[in-house]
Amino acid sequence: MKTIIFPSSYFDINKVDEDLQEEYEAAASTGLFDILIFGYDKWFNDRILKLNKKVDFATKAVYRGWMMKPEQYEKFYFDLSDNNIKLITEPDSYKLMHIFTNVYKEFGDDTAYMETYKLHDTIDVETLKSRFNRFMVKDYVKSVKGTEFPRYFDQSIAQDVFDRDMELFYKYRGELLTGGICIKEFFDLKMYGSKTNEYRVFYINHDAATLSRNSNQGNFTPLPPQDLIEKYKNLNSPYYTVDYAELEDGTWKVLEAGDGSVSGLSPNQDYENYYRALYQCLKDL
Repeated sequence: MKTIIFPSSYFDINKVDEDLQEEYEAAASTGLFDILIFGYDKWFNDRILKLNKKVDFATKAVYRGWMMKPEQYEKFYFDLSDNNIKLITEPDSYKLMHIFTNVYKEFGDDTAYMETYKLHDTIDVETLKSRFNRFMVKDYVKSVKGTEFPRYFDQSIAQDVFDRDMELFYKYRGELLTGGICIKEFFDLKMYGSKTNEYRVFYINHDAATLSRNSNQGNFTPLPPQDLIEKYKNLNSPYYTVDYAELEDGTWKVLEAGDGSVSGLSPNQDYENYYRALYQCLKDL
C-alpha cells in the first residue's frame, strides 16, 4: 500500500488542513493508500517535523500539500527519511520542476521566450521593450495575478512606472518570493466566452496520468494535441505537471510546469479518479 502525506490543520495535528479536506477524503475513499499527517504549525513555522503516527517499516510516500522552497523541501525529504518514509520525489527532481527556470530549456519553442534577473535589481525597461513586444513578470515560481499588479506590460511602459509596479510585486510575493525575476513573453490566449482554454497534465511515473480543464472552460473546448502531451512525459521527475494553453491563433503552448506534490488539482477535477490514477501509475515503484 502506498502512503500519502498531507499537512495538518493549523490547530490539530490529527486533522488534515481544511483546504485539503476534499483531497484527503478522496484518497481515503479509494482504500488504496495509508494516510499520514504532519503538523503544519511546527513544520512551516519552526521546521520541526511532527507526524500524527509512527511509521515502523520503510514506506514510499507521495506528498500532497503546500509549496516549499527547495531548501525546505530537502529538509522535509531527509527528515521523513529519518522516520522510515521515502518521498517518491527526490530533492533534485523537486527543484527541477518547481523552479521553472531549471526546466525552461526543455520546452524550447513550445513555451514563451523568457529572461531572468536577480531579485531587486533595477531592470532596464528600454532593453525589455527591444526584446519583447509585451511581457509579464513573475518570480521563479509564481506571478501575482488577481491583484492590481499589471497582467502584462507593453511598449508604452516607462521606467519610473515599471519600478513602482515592481515594488508592488515584491510586496505581494513577500516571504514566498523565490529565486529571481522572470520576464516572459505575453501570449494572447483563445477565449471561449469569458474563459481561456487551459489544461493541466499530471505526469506520474512518466505517464500522462490525468488531463483536466484548468480554467473553468466548458467541456466543448478543444484538447491539447496528443503529440505535444506525449512529448513531455519523460522529464527528470516521477511526479510533475505541465500546463498547456490554446493561443488566439489556434496553436498551443506550454504555460508552466510544476512539481506534482505541490500542484493543485484543477477546478471540477474528479478527485477520487485522480487518486486512483496516482495509485495505478505508482504501484510498481
